[in-house]
Amino acid sequence: MILTIFQIIVAGLLITAILMQMQGTGLTGAFGGSGEFYRSKRSVEKMLLYGTIVLAVFFAAVSIALLFPH
Repeated sequence: MILTIFQIIVAGLLITAILMQMQGTGLTGAFGGSGEFYRSKRSVEKMLLYGTIVLAVFFAAVSIALLFPH
């Protein structure tokens, strides 16, 4: 029961982190626009990326743990 609640919380945080990364892209990339430019990632963007990776690993670990009930 606790793992299920933890999985729901992590899933919500993961969705939020992914949407925050996509916030600045706009619709140009979604429809094949060529208005892309390269820039270095700022520290906030790096932390968001690393946080997303950590949340994804937690989500996968909890999902695997829920496969094997006690």
